[in-house]
Amino acid sequence: MKPSLYIHIPFCNRKCIYCDFYSVIYKDNVASLYIDVITDQIGHLDQQFSTIYIGGGTPTALNEKLLEKLLKALKRSSDKILEFTIEANPESLNAEKIKLFLSLGANRFSIGVQSVNDQKLKKLGRIHDSKKAIESVCMASKRGFKNISIDLIFGMWNENLGSWRKELEEIVKLPITHVSCYNLTYEKNTPLLFALKNRSFKPLEDEAVAAMYKCAIDILSLHGFKQYEISNFSKDGCQCRHNLNYWENNEYAGLGASAVSYTGGIRSKNVSDVEEYIIRYNGGRSLIESSEKLSVLKRAKETAAVKIRTKEGIDFNWFRNKTDFDFCKLEKGVLPGLIQEGFIKYKKENNVLIGICLKRKGFLFSDTVSSAFL
Repeated sequence: MKPSLYIHIPFCNRKCIYCDFYSVIYKDNVASLYIDVITDQIGHLDQQFSTIYIGGGTPTALNEKLLEKLLKALKRSSDKILEFTIEANPESLNAEKIKLFLSLGANRFSIGVQSVNDQKLKKLGRIHDSKKAIESVCMASKRGFKNISIDLIFGMWNENLGSWRKELEEIVKLPITHVSCYNLTYEKNTPLLFALKNRSFKPLEDEAVAAMYKCAIDILSLHGFKQYEISNFSKDGCQCRHNLNYWENNEYAGLGASAVSYTGGIRSKNVSDVEEYIIRYNGGRSLIESSEKLSVLKRAKETAAVKIRTKEGIDFNWFRNKTDFDFCKLEKGVLPGLIQEGFIKYKKENNVLIGICLKRKGFLFSDTVSSAFL
């Protein structure tokens, strides 16, 4: 399979209190210089990609002129692309940008709705309301996007199962094909973690968060959104191919500040500073902040750790062809314990073991399972 291409647009109109992705407040002059660099890099790419994903930050924080420049640079690479996703936030999305995306090759939209509860949006520090969120999804659909994904957050302090259920029942009525549900996490160096440490609020109990997750699985599946990964649900044929490429541990290239690439068994990360990224590129210096050459053993173990996240789990023949390792021998030290804990189960065909996958309990403890394989 051809590699994927990820482009990081690290600009936001406001930084969310829970976000630990690299981003800075949008400035026209810096954004213009940054897009000059990214488009020049695109012009020097000498390979074809299976998927393209423009993420952030907030790509739609860019004005129409800069977005057009970026998308036109990608046109050569996107003509025969399987999937071309662009992320958007409701407050920075308009009809002109949607028209531009469609005319220049994008065929999948990912909208950062996060919630359709105004009180919840305000507490999370979002700068759109539920009305704007719903309008942005409907506008994208009416303007021609057939494949629309939304992000949702659950498990916020003071949130209850009833209000979460109400949100889910509202979003399944929208013209969407994909939902990503993430439980709220308290990441390092975020205002949210500082507030938690200062005891500004009390986080939800794990049992309450687990109940919300189970509720999402049940309601979304009831409305045709099949779970295919821990946090992701889609209508038939609308799985995110770009993310599937990550979960199969395939190669990908990353452009932009803080973006990660994985090629030839080497994982590298770009410098996490927009202005430094621009200076280094224009000065002909390396953009790489750190890199690691993975051994064949580590690559195999990482493949196991990411592939187990998917609903289908790990097929033993697929794993051997992918890594040259026998999965059961590779992970013989942890498999019995994970099965005994009720996290995973064997898959059989004609009474022959063909693979493993997460059980429902395993989805609740997926980090534990992935860490065990590493």
